[in-house]
Amino acid sequence: MHTKTFVAAAVGLGLVTLSACGSSGGTSAADSKTVTLVSHDSWKASKSVIAEFEKSSGYKVRVLTDGDAGQAVNKAILTKDNPQGDVFFGVDNTLLSRALDNGLFQPYEAKGSDRIEAPYRADGAKHRVTPIDTGDICVNYDKKYFADHKLAPPATFDDLVKPQYRNLLVTEDAAASSPGLGFLLGTAAKYGDGGWQAYWKKLRANGVKVVSGWEQAYDQEFSGSAGGRKAKGDRPLVVSYASSPPAEVIYAQPRPKTAPTGVAQGTCFRQVEYAGLLANAGNTKGGKAFLDFLVSKRFQEDMPLNMFVYPVLQGARVPAEFTQYGPQAKDPETMAPERIAAHRDQWVKSWTSLAVK
Repeated sequence: MHTKTFVAAAVGLGLVTLSACGSSGGTSAADSKTVTLVSHDSWKASKSVIAEFEKSSGYKVRVLTDGDAGQAVNKAILTKDNPQGDVFFGVDNTLLSRALDNGLFQPYEAKGSDRIEAPYRADGAKHRVTPIDTGDICVNYDKKYFADHKLAPPATFDDLVKPQYRNLLVTEDAAASSPGLGFLLGTAAKYGDGGWQAYWKKLRANGVKVVSGWEQAYDQEFSGSAGGRKAKGDRPLVVSYASSPPAEVIYAQPRPKTAPTGVAQGTCFRQVEYAGLLANAGNTKGGKAFLDFLVSKRFQEDMPLNMFVYPVLQGARVPAEFTQYGPQAKDPETMAPERIAAHRDQWVKSWTSLAVK
């Protein structure tokens, strides 16, 4: 999911970020032995797993990472007639309609996609996108702060507007940030068309702080992030992911016995990420092979400790340390992509006038 993968520590885990430099042109038909993936900056995969795909398929993998999810999707739309690559990974359910309405993808039903959990499928029989992973956008809290202040951390959306949590929450700009948009959609799902704006008025009156993106919110404003910073932020509540606590444990040296952060389970919105074959891909055969690979059990089981997301494939195992410190939300807010498509732009416009201006 996006820039939440604690990049500074990733080098020590044997992960590989395959960012390509130089040419921004797409894969030509003549270059049929290279398959190019376009994604956001949080793309990660184990070197050995990519090597297995390259050996079995005969294709070399080239990856172009291009900012956060919103930036990457927008650029892919602008370049769709002459795409940078063959496959795009990282459009989520909050932005899916924008990609589909702009004709970003061509149909392809990936081999093995019939074993993807039913709730994560989208686009019906058209198969323009394939679900790859899922995760929960939730408020995280700094355990030490709440213990020191002898204050119970918030558990629900309703709690966040209570006086005891005044000036404690930082969130991201819903117009520019995937978790920020997910948090907005969570409140819209919870309170409905007639209630979410009133909720945000209360949240603003209670001192919510809005910053541009996840890295600023989590690494600079949040008091509970390790983040490699010299100075801690002063906000003990942040909109992040249910998978952020295990990342805090797994990347820490030495590892703590328990996560220093927790998740307010009643504030979660379920996010699903998709991949698709770009409409004007130069190497469609290679792109199809790579989509098959993304839904294979080998790749699906490799994702949790790389991108800190959950697999969508039935039967794919998740490492114990991942679920121990960051279980999925039991009852997250959800929203049909069609409803998001119908309301997203107007909601973001209204949210901006309520929360930012």
